[in-house]
Amino acid sequence: MSMPMVLEQPSDAELMVRVREGDRDAFSDLVDRHKDAVVSYLTRLSGDRDRAEDLAQDTFLRLFRAARDYTEQGYLRAFLFRIATNLVRSGERRERRLRLLLPFLPRPEHAEPAAASGMLRRELHREMAAALAKLPLRYRVPLVLHEIEGWSYVDIAQEIGCREGTVKSRVHRGRKQLKQKLETYWSGGAAWKTPGTPRPAK
Repeated sequence: MSMPMVLEQPSDAELMVRVREGDRDAFSDLVDRHKDAVVSYLTRLSGDRDRAEDLAQDTFLRLFRAARDYTEQGYLRAFLFRIATNLVRSGERRERRLRLLLPFLPRPEHAEPAAASGMLRRELHREMAAALAKLPLRYRVPLVLHEIEGWSYVDIAQEIGCREGTVKSRVHRGRKQLKQKLETYWSGGAAWKTPGTPRPAK
């Protein structure tokens, strides 16, 4: 009795070629393949799952728009993470500009008092997400990529365009700042690391 044939899944590069040719099914396949990783990464950066899902949609929309100019370098997920990082960075710049304008904006007569804090003290993982989202992006990105996504220092250095030693320093400082922000909730100084899937070799 003959064994049924197992069709080999097309690579990201092959799907991107089809996307450039206008194949929307190929684009849907790429979204299905990478959406969970992109949303997870953005959730770590932003500390907000709902916002991460919105940003992920924007990330894939930008991928679709950039399809004609995309050059295959062997790792599409790195390209998606780069788009996602830039979206977070742009959003934070807009928020900073808005905060500068707030003192000059009229307040409603019956405005509710601002919430004391976005951090929920009853659940440590929510504290972690909120604290991580408050780290400067230069520390947050390498920390998330190394500790959660499982990237090596070398790969992160190549991705963000700096030396490996700089990446190690930023990860170290990011851990230190994160621990300081969570000092009240930290138990015994245990290392925080979520197992991640190692980045495929190029």
